[in-house]
Amino acid sequence: MQRYFAEPHLFTEQEIAIIGDDVHHIVNVMRARVGEEIFVSDGAGKTVRAKLVSLSPKEVKANVVEVLAEECELPIRVTIGQGLPKGEKMEWILQKGTELGAYSFFPFSSERTIVKLDAKKEAKKLERWRKIVKEAAEQSHRAVLPELLSPVSFREALQAAKSYTKCAIAYEKEGSTTLHHVLEDMSADDSLLVLVGPEGGFSVDEVAQAEKMGFLTVSLGPRILRTETASQYILACASYQFERKGTSLR
Repeated sequence: MQRYFAEPHLFTEQEIAIIGDDVHHIVNVMRARVGEEIFVSDGAGKTVRAKLVSLSPKEVKANVVEVLAEECELPIRVTIGQGLPKGEKMEWILQKGTELGAYSFFPFSSERTIVKLDAKKEAKKLERWRKIVKEAAEQSHRAVLPELLSPVSFREALQAAKSYTKCAIAYEKEGSTTLHHVLEDMSADDSLLVLVGPEGGFSVDEVAQAEKMGFLTVSLGPRILRTETASQYILACASYQFERKGTSLR
């Protein structure tokens, strides 16, 4: 069965309404009929099996048949702060990061960021990026739709520190802690923000600013990773740490 996300205000215990692009997909691409069933998530962790009861060009309605007891989200909420990369790398980062369980993303510009987004380009990019996140979340059977925030400056990214249990900045230097040590000190329902630099990484001054704000400098292993690989490493480590069979969460 196909999976979709419904707007929270259109998602009740008995009935769901689906609007937007998904209507076209259900009605014209899948050629669904009344009585067929689909999976629908509210984007906040709840997924149901629902039976289609009406289809129109602008809206699809379905009745809830069963609330599913799925465990498909990382036990900790991982936010990837991504230095804007060149080309289409951001699309890949968002798609694969969503598949691996990221809770949210926010792009930022830093000293070595090459990409510059004006207001018009930013709105168009964000629309496309959010569509990529949504499609990846559906494909990977996510119950939570990762939030994609608007691009911010590096200074604004640092100001977000107070909203998380732990914050880290990916940087190779003597004395950096390992990601493993950060994760092993976390519990279920904690939140982690990790900043990943653009292709040129972070400057020494930026790292110093981050440390003053309470960010831990973390090593991502003995090899130097591309910017589009770093976030995937972080999420894979979190999955291994918290989703191993038999792992006990405090």
